[in-house]
Amino acid sequence: MQGLADKLEWIQLSIAYAWPEIWLCISVVLLLFASLIQSNQNKWIDALALMAFLISLLLSALQFAESNTSMALFNGMLRLSDFSIYIKVLIDLAAVLTVFMSYAQQEKKGEYYALIATATLGAHLLCMSNHFVMAFIALELISLPSYALAAFGFQKKSMEAALKYFLFGSVASAIMLYGMSLLYGITLTLDFTSATFQQAVLYNQSYFLIISVCMVLIGFLFKLSSAPAHPWAPDVYEAAPTPLVAFFSVVPKLAGLSILLRFMQVLSLNGAASIRWYIIIGLVAMLTLTVGNFAALLQKNPKRMMAYSSIAQTGFLLIGVITLSEQGLHFMLFYATVFLVGNYLVFWYISFFEDRSISAIEQYAGTGKNYPFASIMLLIGLISLTGLPPTAGFMGKLFIFSSLWSSYESSEGMMYLLVFIVGLLNTVVSLFFYLKIPYQAFLKSESQVLIIKKSPLINLLGFILVMVLLGLFFMPSGLMGWLNRITFAL
Repeated sequence: MQGLADKLEWIQLSIAYAWPEIWLCISVVLLLFASLIQSNQNKWIDALALMAFLISLLLSALQFAESNTSMALFNGMLRLSDFSIYIKVLIDLAAVLTVFMSYAQQEKKGEYYALIATATLGAHLLCMSNHFVMAFIALELISLPSYALAAFGFQKKSMEAALKYFLFGSVASAIMLYGMSLLYGITLTLDFTSATFQQAVLYNQSYFLIISVCMVLIGFLFKLSSAPAHPWAPDVYEAAPTPLVAFFSVVPKLAGLSILLRFMQVLSLNGAASIRWYIIIGLVAMLTLTVGNFAALLQKNPKRMMAYSSIAQTGFLLIGVITLSEQGLHFMLFYATVFLVGNYLVFWYISFFEDRSISAIEQYAGTGKNYPFASIMLLIGLISLTGLPPTAGFMGKLFIFSSLWSSYESSEGMMYLLVFIVGLLNTVVSLFFYLKIPYQAFLKSESQVLIIKKSPLINLLGFILVMVLLGLFFMPSGLMGWLNRITFAL
């Protein structure tokens, strides 16, 4: 009975550190109740959703402000650390930006935001998961609302995309779950950060272990939209509402990245493992970079192009997982922050032009003259994703490549050098598709009569995102000072 009492006390103490997640649960209920109220004016639901995500962001930011926050929660199912809290801050920020982008959403707003809140809750839990059961529940908590949200275009095309998303997700989840069961058979524990798990991995470096791990990685790579688990992304990005596409491109990716990083830290055993797991991640990163960038060259739809861009960006994020050095992981977090801002800036203005009946790359011809401010803001976002100065994207890629080069110099592993070369070459390739829209906007004359509509509020938020990208280029030390305090101990 004493053991049960201790566990109950641990759960009570854990609740004090889980207020962002508790608030998100409350927000889901509030938003569902809001959906039951029939009203012709749904702007108050936007305000309710914005308040819900801002409070969650504030609660997560307050946790991050507390120094050296690291503790196991709920009998070791979750671990709260500076790393997981920072990822939660980014996830909540993405949710807030999604609400700003969703003002034009007219149908089923309560359900729409409730599903986003549920996926956000799942992302919170996933980035703190220490246990295979909790990881699987969190992944499904992200996936199931995402399948429904993908169909929110309420058209045949979006329904087909949602079905494809569901089928790919179901297969990936089944493979991952089977891999987890195999690892349980090998290690006799579901807590993959425990000493029992690590010792079992250390003394069972067999092909059976490699197969089991690869099966688990399929589920994580699906959330990252990384090759070879990426074919769902282009159709979903093209058919889903643009605010949700921006959400899909960031939130599941960051959550999947966090648990993948923790899982690979355990498997590497601080370099003691005889299996070089970074080689597997390196091969995945190179495949992801190449597939994403070269497929993006062929696209004519901007959202489909950005789907492959998101796949390629995953390859750069995986470089932090390859190095597993503290500096490399700090640089990965910097890159993730810059990616979030740049990606939302681009989707913000893709949505802006969609509202003006511009939905193909060729239709951007002449927009530089008719919408100079919006076109310049979009150009800066695309330049940042390319990795060119004077944007933070340049600093992000500089940091990522420098960490990779440092790992190569310290270990002389040829995989690091190979990923470095492939990454540089793919950066050059990305320049050709990221500048397709600016080429049409500034160097081509309009091929159709463009609808001129003023949008000062949209341009204000776009301007703020651009200032962040420029500020992080000229003063990256401000953000890096916060990131350098993050530790990655299990």
